[in-house]
Amino acid sequence: MTVRTRIAPSPTGDPHVGTAYIALFNLCFAKQHGGEFILRIEDTDQQRSTRESEQAIYDSLRWLGLDWAEGPDKGGDYGPYRQSERKDIYAEYAQQLLDAGHAFKCYRTPEELDELRAARREAGGFAALKPSELKLSDEEVAKREADGMPYVVRMIVPEGEGPCPVDDMLRGTIELDWGQVDAQILLKSDGMPTYHLANVVDDHLMKITHVLRGEEWINSAPKHKLLYEYFGWDMPQLCHLPLLRNPDKSKLSKRKNPTSILYYQRMGFLPEALLNYLGRMGWSMPDESEKFSLQQMMDNFDIQRVSLGGPIFDVEKLSWLNGLWIREDLSVPQLADRLQEWALNRENLEKVLPLAQSRMNTLSDFAPLASFLAAGQLTINEESFTAVKLEEEQLKHVLQFSLWRLEALRNWERDEIFNCLKTLSGEMDIKLKDFLAPLFIAIAGTTASFSVMDSMALLGPDMSRARIRHALNARFGEFGKKAMKKLEKSYQSLG
Repeated sequence: MTVRTRIAPSPTGDPHVGTAYIALFNLCFAKQHGGEFILRIEDTDQQRSTRESEQAIYDSLRWLGLDWAEGPDKGGDYGPYRQSERKDIYAEYAQQLLDAGHAFKCYRTPEELDELRAARREAGGFAALKPSELKLSDEEVAKREADGMPYVVRMIVPEGEGPCPVDDMLRGTIELDWGQVDAQILLKSDGMPTYHLANVVDDHLMKITHVLRGEEWINSAPKHKLLYEYFGWDMPQLCHLPLLRNPDKSKLSKRKNPTSILYYQRMGFLPEALLNYLGRMGWSMPDESEKFSLQQMMDNFDIQRVSLGGPIFDVEKLSWLNGLWIREDLSVPQLADRLQEWALNRENLEKVLPLAQSRMNTLSDFAPLASFLAAGQLTINEESFTAVKLEEEQLKHVLQFSLWRLEALRNWERDEIFNCLKTLSGEMDIKLKDFLAPLFIAIAGTTASFSVMDSMALLGPDMSRARIRHALNARFGEFGKKAMKKLEKSYQSLG
């Protein structure tokens, strides 16, 4: 048997360090056994998936030194490797389940589903909806079908409670209760599959032997096990890796830690150091050495050395490790090459000069004007915003609402950024000049800089958003749940 592992990221945003972490362990496991690691793109969310995000996944993983044997960009014997291009395949297997009585068409409306869930909550016990609750009479199904009402395909699951044993490479046998397993949607009303159907079908057809994924998928394992049984297929061996966590032990999130791989690239971290740090997340070398290369990790990899305690992703420790790589592994000429490749290259210079030239009297004026573009996080505090002509709540809203708008922006171009922020300032009834002032400070550290839209276009989405988050934290501290809900309510009332 040839060991085959995979990573299946969704191209719906910035490439996440958690994706790189899972990819690293899948690659090392495959190479340890002389097998293959493949990349599959899970783009079934057609509204949010973009080719730009897909390309960012390729670029960021390759920057880290993680490569794959098969994928959308490489091809292979088991393609296509984009799930959106496999729609007919999923429909065929969903029909097999319908024909065998292992699935049913569900015509329930959102309002009916809300009522069923409310009744469940009121009755207590598990909230999972079962087939007997969801199925309508044959007459009602025929009526809704004749009316052309939309439907989804749901799987049949056991009605009662009781243990479902799932074997895990790290945890042994895990017992989950069937009472928690709902009649999962397999095929959405637009004909696209959910994660559950697509990954089971794809893993089987692509001959995946081992599925190493995050522990957040443990509760879905009974559904996947049941689907393998329905199809009569052998299930790959499962291994649920511990989730990356913030220093406060909460799940790693962009509110508390930058999570985009591209952010760390833009910050000037070395790919070797970031990969080294991700390798230390819950795993250790036999000699407990903290600094090691990808090749050393692959040479010494043993999945049983993974610790189940939630590994802490601490940017300060990453910075320390990055410093070791800079000082111990790079000669002065090599460091010069890295600096030039990172930011001090002609391409970057020619993008900045048109903005700086009109403000320059001497060549020495350039560095102060453009230094914020080659910096990491800026030194910002409460006093940084004293000259801003906004009330306290307005300032908070401008920064947070701008962050949310910019997180939803698909095309990161100067004019798109301007239109996005101009529209928001209009919705908030704040003059554009006053609206942009705190963003100038968050992005450049001062209002005496060239256009904040041009600056954000040059910095890129990851660093721009990270700086706005940093400014929010520096000025207001971390928002609690109550404060965040209040902000979300105000934001939703706009427009």
